[in-house]
Amino acid sequence: MLRSSQPLTGPNRKRCREDEMLLGTVLDEGERGFVIDTRSAQAAKQARMTGGGTEPKSSYPQWKRLHRPLERGRPLQESFIKLVEACNDTSINMDRWLSRLESSRWLSHVKAALSTACLAAQCMDREEASVLVHGAEGTDTTLLVTALAQVILDPSCRTLLGFQGLLEREWIQAGHPFHLRCSRSAYSHARLKQEAPLFLLFLDCVWQLSRQFPFSLEFSERLLLTLFDNAYASAYGTFLCNNEKESLCQVKESTHSLWAWLNEPGEKKKYLNPLYSHNPLVIWPSVEPQSIQLWQGLFFRWIRSSQHLDEAWAEIQRIVEGD
Repeated sequence: MLRSSQPLTGPNRKRCREDEMLLGTVLDEGERGFVIDTRSAQAAKQARMTGGGTEPKSSYPQWKRLHRPLERGRPLQESFIKLVEACNDTSINMDRWLSRLESSRWLSHVKAALSTACLAAQCMDREEASVLVHGAEGTDTTLLVTALAQVILDPSCRTLLGFQGLLEREWIQAGHPFHLRCSRSAYSHARLKQEAPLFLLFLDCVWQLSRQFPFSLEFSERLLLTLFDNAYASAYGTFLCNNEKESLCQVKESTHSLWAWLNEPGEKKKYLNPLYSHNPLVIWPSVEPQSIQLWQGLFFRWIRSSQHLDEAWAEIQRIVEGD
Protein backbone atom coordinates (compact mmCIF):
# COMPACT_ATOMS: atom_id res chain seq x y z
CA MET A 1 0.00 0.00 0.00
CA LEU A 2 1.22 3.46 -0.94
CA ARG A 3 -0.13 6.93 -0.25
CA SER A 4 0.60 10.31 -1.77
CA SER A 5 -0.84 13.70 -2.64
CA GLN A 6 -2.46 14.29 -6.03
CA PRO A 7 -0.25 14.41 -9.12
CA LEU A 8 0.36 17.98 -10.29
CA THR A 9 -0.61 17.56 -13.93
CA GLY A 10 -2.27 20.96 -14.25
CA PRO A 11 -4.45 22.18 -17.15
CA ASN A 12 -1.78 21.26 -19.69
CA ARG A 13 -1.63 17.65 -18.43
CA LYS A 14 2.03 17.79 -17.56
CA ARG A 15 3.84 14.50 -17.01
CA CYS A 16 6.27 13.53 -14.29
CA ARG A 17 8.61 10.81 -15.56
CA GLU A 18 9.94 10.19 -12.05
CA ASP A 19 6.43 9.49 -10.72
CA GLU A 20 5.67 7.21 -13.64
CA MET A 21 8.91 5.32 -13.13
CA LEU A 22 8.32 5.04 -9.38
CA LEU A 23 4.87 3.53 -9.76
CA GLY A 24 6.11 1.39 -12.63
CA THR A 25 8.73 -0.25 -10.40
CA VAL A 26 6.05 -1.26 -7.89
CA LEU A 27 4.46 -3.66 -10.37
CA ASP A 28 6.00 -6.55 -12.25
CA GLU A 29 5.23 -7.12 -15.90
CA GLY A 30 1.62 -8.12 -16.35
CA GLU A 31 0.56 -7.02 -12.87
CA ARG A 32 -2.08 -4.39 -12.25
CA GLY A 33 -2.44 -1.89 -9.42
CA PHE A 34 -5.28 0.28 -8.20
CA VAL A 35 -5.30 4.01 -7.54
CA ILE A 36 -8.03 4.88 -5.03
CA ASP A 37 -8.76 8.60 -5.33
CA THR A 38 -10.80 9.89 -2.39
CA ARG A 39 -12.18 12.72 -4.54
CA SER A 40 -14.98 12.51 -7.06
CA ALA A 41 -13.99 12.32 -10.73
CA GLN A 42 -15.41 15.82 -11.18
CA ALA A 43 -13.40 17.23 -8.26
CA ALA A 44 -10.22 15.66 -9.61
CA LYS A 45 -10.93 17.16 -13.02
CA GLN A 46 -11.56 20.61 -11.53
CA ALA A 47 -8.30 20.37 -9.56
CA ARG A 48 -6.39 20.50 -12.85
CA MET A 49 -7.35 24.16 -13.20
CA THR A 50 -5.35 24.98 -10.05
CA GLY A 51 -2.36 22.80 -10.90
CA GLY A 52 -3.54 19.46 -9.52
CA GLY A 53 -5.18 16.52 -11.23
CA THR A 54 -5.00 12.77 -11.34
CA GLU A 55 -3.14 9.97 -13.12
CA PRO A 56 -3.82 9.83 -16.90
CA LYS A 57 -4.39 6.28 -18.15
CA SER A 58 -1.90 6.71 -20.96
CA SER A 59 0.96 7.44 -18.53
CA TYR A 60 0.04 4.76 -15.98
CA PRO A 61 -1.22 1.86 -18.13
CA GLN A 62 -0.90 -0.76 -15.37
CA TRP A 63 -2.93 1.23 -12.84
CA LYS A 64 -6.72 1.34 -12.70
CA ARG A 65 -8.14 4.47 -11.09
CA LEU A 66 -11.14 4.22 -8.75
CA HIS A 67 -12.88 7.29 -7.40
CA ARG A 68 -14.44 6.97 -3.95
CA PRO A 69 -15.43 10.48 -2.78
CA LEU A 70 -15.02 11.22 0.92
CA GLU A 71 -15.82 14.55 2.56
CA ARG A 72 -12.92 16.23 4.29
CA GLY A 73 -13.75 19.90 4.87
CA ARG A 74 -16.70 22.10 5.73
CA PRO A 75 -19.42 19.49 4.95
CA LEU A 76 -17.85 17.05 7.40
CA GLN A 77 -17.53 19.72 10.09
CA GLU A 78 -21.15 20.80 9.59
CA SER A 79 -22.23 17.18 9.86
CA PHE A 80 -20.40 16.88 13.18
CA ILE A 81 -21.98 20.10 14.46
CA LYS A 82 -25.49 18.98 13.53
CA LEU A 83 -24.98 15.64 15.25
CA VAL A 84 -23.67 17.20 18.46
CA GLU A 85 -26.56 19.67 18.55
CA ALA A 86 -29.07 16.86 18.10
CA CYS A 87 -27.44 14.74 20.80
CA ASN A 88 -27.51 17.63 23.25
CA ASP A 89 -31.18 18.42 22.68
CA THR A 90 -32.93 16.25 25.27
CA SER A 91 -36.35 17.82 24.60
CA ILE A 92 -37.01 16.34 21.16
CA ASN A 93 -39.30 13.37 20.54
CA MET A 94 -38.33 10.14 18.77
CA ASP A 95 -39.41 11.16 15.25
CA ARG A 96 -37.59 14.48 15.52
CA TRP A 97 -34.45 12.78 16.88
CA LEU A 98 -34.32 10.24 14.06
CA SER A 99 -34.88 13.00 11.51
CA ARG A 100 -32.04 15.10 12.90
CA LEU A 101 -29.73 12.10 13.12
CA GLU A 102 -30.37 11.31 9.46
CA SER A 103 -30.02 14.91 8.33
CA SER A 104 -26.62 15.21 10.06
CA ARG A 105 -25.32 12.51 7.68
CA TRP A 106 -22.63 11.53 10.18
CA LEU A 107 -23.35 7.79 9.91
CA SER A 108 -23.21 8.11 6.12
CA HIS A 109 -19.67 9.48 6.45
CA VAL A 110 -18.76 6.55 8.71
CA LYS A 111 -20.17 4.09 6.18
CA ALA A 112 -18.33 5.76 3.28
CA ALA A 113 -14.99 5.71 5.12
CA LEU A 114 -15.33 2.04 6.09
CA SER A 115 -16.47 1.08 2.57
CA THR A 116 -13.47 2.77 0.96
CA ALA A 117 -11.06 1.20 3.45
CA CYS A 118 -12.62 -2.21 2.72
CA LEU A 119 -12.13 -1.61 -0.99
CA ALA A 120 -8.42 -0.90 -0.46
CA ALA A 121 -8.10 -3.96 1.78
CA GLN A 122 -9.89 -6.18 -0.74
CA CYS A 123 -7.63 -5.04 -3.57
CA MET A 124 -4.62 -6.08 -1.50
CA ASP A 125 -5.96 -9.23 0.16
CA ARG A 126 -8.17 -10.78 -2.53
CA GLU A 127 -6.68 -9.34 -5.72
CA GLU A 128 -3.12 -9.43 -4.32
CA ALA A 129 -2.66 -6.07 -6.00
CA SER A 130 -0.75 -2.96 -5.00
CA VAL A 131 -2.84 0.05 -3.98
CA LEU A 132 -2.07 3.78 -4.12
CA VAL A 133 -4.41 5.99 -2.09
CA HIS A 134 -4.58 9.75 -2.44
CA GLY A 135 -6.94 12.69 -2.36
CA ALA A 136 -5.74 16.26 -2.74
CA GLU A 137 -2.90 16.90 -0.28
CA GLY A 138 -2.77 13.31 0.97
CA THR A 139 -3.03 14.33 4.64
CA ASP A 140 -6.75 13.90 5.35
CA THR A 141 -9.02 11.31 3.73
CA THR A 142 -5.94 9.55 2.36
CA LEU A 143 -4.74 8.81 5.90
CA LEU A 144 -8.24 7.86 6.99
CA VAL A 145 -8.35 5.13 4.33
CA THR A 146 -4.81 3.79 4.69
CA ALA A 147 -5.01 3.63 8.49
CA LEU A 148 -8.40 1.89 8.50
CA ALA A 149 -7.29 -0.58 5.83
CA GLN A 150 -4.33 -1.57 7.98
CA VAL A 151 -6.53 -2.15 11.04
CA ILE A 152 -8.73 -4.38 8.89
CA LEU A 153 -5.83 -6.31 7.35
CA ASP A 154 -3.08 -6.43 9.98
CA PRO A 155 -3.64 -8.01 13.41
CA SER A 156 -0.56 -6.22 14.78
CA CYS A 157 -2.33 -2.89 14.21
CA ARG A 158 -5.13 -4.12 16.45
CA THR A 159 -2.87 -4.40 19.50
CA LEU A 160 -2.42 -1.50 21.91
CA LEU A 161 1.19 -0.82 20.93
CA GLY A 162 0.59 -1.57 17.26
CA PHE A 163 -2.32 0.87 17.14
CA GLN A 164 -0.17 3.59 18.71
CA GLY A 165 2.49 2.91 16.07
CA LEU A 166 -0.16 3.13 13.36
CA LEU A 167 -1.32 6.54 14.62
CA GLU A 168 2.24 7.81 14.83
CA ARG A 169 3.06 6.61 11.31
CA GLU A 170 -0.20 7.22 9.43
CA TRP A 171 -1.42 10.40 11.11
CA ILE A 172 1.36 12.27 12.93
CA GLN A 173 4.43 11.57 10.79
CA ALA A 174 2.33 11.64 7.61
CA GLY A 175 1.37 15.23 8.39
CA HIS A 176 -2.29 15.35 9.30
CA PRO A 177 -2.76 19.02 10.32
CA PHE A 178 -4.12 18.43 13.83
CA HIS A 179 -3.71 22.06 14.86
CA LEU A 180 -5.90 23.26 11.99
CA ARG A 181 -8.42 20.43 11.97
CA CYS A 182 -8.95 20.19 15.75
CA SER A 183 -8.37 23.80 16.80
CA ARG A 184 -11.82 24.14 18.33
CA SER A 185 -14.80 21.79 18.65
CA ALA A 186 -18.39 21.32 17.62
CA TYR A 187 -19.41 23.29 20.69
CA SER A 188 -17.67 26.42 19.42
CA HIS A 189 -19.63 29.17 17.67
CA ALA A 190 -16.62 29.90 15.46
CA ARG A 191 -16.61 28.26 12.04
CA LEU A 192 -12.97 28.03 11.08
CA LYS A 193 -12.45 27.26 7.42
CA GLN A 194 -9.94 24.45 7.84
CA GLU A 195 -11.48 22.71 10.83
CA ALA A 196 -12.80 19.18 10.19
CA PRO A 197 -13.12 16.08 12.40
CA LEU A 198 -11.21 13.63 10.19
CA PHE A 199 -9.42 12.04 13.12
CA LEU A 200 -12.70 11.69 15.03
CA LEU A 201 -14.21 9.98 11.97
CA PHE A 202 -11.30 7.52 12.01
CA LEU A 203 -11.81 6.81 15.72
CA ASP A 204 -15.53 6.30 15.13
CA CYS A 205 -14.78 3.79 12.37
CA VAL A 206 -12.40 1.91 14.67
CA TRP A 207 -15.13 1.87 17.31
CA GLN A 208 -17.46 0.31 14.71
CA LEU A 209 -14.83 -2.39 14.14
CA SER A 210 -14.49 -3.00 17.88
CA ARG A 211 -18.25 -3.37 18.20
CA GLN A 212 -18.51 -5.82 15.30
CA PHE A 213 -15.40 -7.75 16.39
CA PRO A 214 -15.39 -7.44 20.21
CA PHE A 215 -12.61 -10.01 20.71
CA SER A 216 -10.21 -8.85 17.96
CA LEU A 217 -8.94 -5.48 19.26
CA GLU A 218 -6.63 -5.46 22.27
CA PHE A 219 -7.63 -1.93 23.30
CA SER A 220 -10.97 -0.75 24.62
CA GLU A 221 -13.34 2.12 23.88
CA ARG A 222 -11.67 4.04 26.69
CA LEU A 223 -8.52 4.40 24.60
CA LEU A 224 -10.51 5.82 21.66
CA LEU A 225 -12.22 8.33 23.94
CA THR A 226 -8.87 9.35 25.42
CA LEU A 227 -7.40 9.86 21.95
CA PHE A 228 -10.36 12.02 20.96
CA ASP A 229 -9.98 14.15 24.09
CA ASN A 230 -6.27 14.62 23.54
CA ALA A 231 -6.69 15.54 19.88
CA TYR A 232 -8.77 18.57 20.94
CA ALA A 233 -7.32 19.44 24.37
CA SER A 234 -4.21 17.83 25.80
CA ALA A 235 -1.46 18.21 28.36
CA TYR A 236 0.80 16.36 25.89
CA GLY A 237 2.41 17.46 22.65
CA THR A 238 1.56 14.44 20.52
CA PHE A 239 -1.34 16.02 18.58
CA LEU A 240 -0.29 19.68 18.73
CA CYS A 241 1.18 20.31 15.30
CA ASN A 242 0.28 20.34 11.61
CA ASN A 243 3.24 18.30 10.37
CA GLU A 244 6.36 16.48 11.52
CA LYS A 245 8.64 19.47 10.88
CA GLU A 246 6.63 21.59 13.32
CA SER A 247 6.67 18.75 15.80
CA LEU A 248 10.42 18.30 15.64
CA CYS A 249 11.13 22.03 15.88
CA GLN A 250 8.58 23.10 18.46
CA VAL A 251 7.18 20.20 20.45
CA LYS A 252 9.25 17.07 20.96
CA GLU A 253 11.89 18.71 23.11
CA SER A 254 9.52 20.81 25.20
CA THR A 255 6.49 18.55 25.80
CA HIS A 256 5.75 15.06 27.03
CA SER A 257 4.49 12.24 24.81
CA LEU A 258 0.98 10.89 25.19
CA TRP A 259 2.30 7.43 24.28
CA ALA A 260 4.76 7.42 27.20
CA TRP A 261 1.91 8.16 29.59
CA LEU A 262 -0.46 5.57 28.09
CA ASN A 263 2.20 2.87 28.31
CA GLU A 264 2.97 3.34 31.98
CA PRO A 265 1.98 0.05 33.70
CA GLY A 266 -0.60 1.69 35.93
CA GLU A 267 -2.25 3.45 32.98
CA LYS A 268 -1.89 0.81 30.29
CA LYS A 269 -4.12 -1.62 32.16
CA LYS A 270 -7.04 0.84 31.95
CA TYR A 271 -7.09 0.76 28.15
CA LEU A 272 -6.96 -2.98 27.54
CA ASN A 273 -9.92 -5.00 26.29
CA PRO A 274 -10.42 -7.89 28.75
CA LEU A 275 -12.17 -9.92 26.04
CA TYR A 276 -9.25 -9.70 23.59
CA SER A 277 -8.09 -12.87 21.87
CA HIS A 278 -5.48 -12.68 19.11
CA ASN A 279 -7.16 -13.00 15.73
CA PRO A 280 -4.69 -13.53 12.86
CA LEU A 281 -7.40 -13.14 10.22
CA VAL A 282 -8.57 -10.15 8.24
CA ILE A 283 -11.68 -8.61 9.82
CA TRP A 284 -14.27 -7.62 7.23
CA PRO A 285 -16.82 -5.22 8.74
CA SER A 286 -20.40 -5.02 7.59
CA VAL A 287 -21.23 -1.61 6.13
CA GLU A 288 -24.96 -2.27 5.81
CA PRO A 289 -27.03 0.60 7.26
CA GLN A 290 -28.32 -1.53 10.13
CA SER A 291 -24.73 -2.46 11.05
CA ILE A 292 -23.49 1.12 11.49
CA GLN A 293 -24.45 2.50 14.89
CA LEU A 294 -24.11 5.83 16.65
CA TRP A 295 -21.12 5.88 18.98
CA GLN A 296 -23.10 6.48 22.15
CA GLY A 297 -20.07 6.27 24.42
CA LEU A 298 -18.76 9.46 22.80
CA PHE A 299 -21.76 11.45 21.64
CA PHE A 300 -23.86 10.75 24.75
CA ARG A 301 -21.03 10.69 27.26
CA TRP A 302 -22.05 13.97 28.96
CA ILE A 303 -25.77 13.26 28.78
CA ARG A 304 -26.21 9.71 29.90
CA SER A 305 -24.36 8.04 32.76
CA SER A 306 -22.06 5.19 31.85
CA GLN A 307 -21.86 3.94 35.42
CA HIS A 308 -23.52 0.58 34.79
CA LEU A 309 -21.46 -0.09 31.67
CA ASP A 310 -18.26 0.81 33.52
CA GLU A 311 -19.24 -1.52 36.35
CA ALA A 312 -19.92 -4.33 33.88
CA TRP A 313 -16.51 -3.91 32.25
CA ALA A 314 -14.85 -3.83 35.67
CA GLU A 315 -16.55 -7.12 36.53
CA ILE A 316 -15.43 -8.68 33.25
CA GLN A 317 -11.88 -7.52 33.97
CA ARG A 318 -12.03 -9.05 37.46
CA ILE A 319 -13.30 -12.40 36.11
CA VAL A 320 -10.65 -12.54 33.39
CA GLU A 321 -7.84 -11.72 35.81
CA GLY A 322 -9.21 -14.29 38.26
CA ASP A 323 -8.90 -16.95 35.59
